[in-house]
Amino acid sequence: MIKKILEVSKAPKPIGPYSQAVEMNGMLFISGQIAMDPQTNELKIGSIEEETTQVLKNLQAILLKYDMSFADVAKASIFLSSMDLFDDVNKIYATCFKDQYPARETVAVSTLPRNVNVEISMIAVR
Repeated sequence: MIKKILEVSKAPKPIGPYSQAVEMNGMLFISGQIAMDPQTNELKIGSIEEETTQVLKNLQAILLKYDMSFADVAKASIFLSSMDLFDDVNKIYATCFKDQYPARETVAVSTLPRNVNVEISMIAVR
């Protein structure tokens, strides 16, 4: 079992002691992404739609770097600052998948890093 730490320049650098992603046995474990623009390191937290779109762009950048796509995602975890955001986040999230949705949980938490409203992590399989 070889564990490979991955870093992608087109996704935000970690803001703590963790890796952007880890590959192990054909599985890609992507750390939670927030709406940080990787070019400017600025948060994009205008509307929940804009925020969710940036989060998914960050996830896609990591997937693409390792020749994967949202079609390879087996599991997603969504963390929200409020369940009131659930429907709006779902609308944007659903556009990434072609009716073949991964397993998922969505939970509301009291606070997210940098006080964002949404964070998403994923596990993809080759």
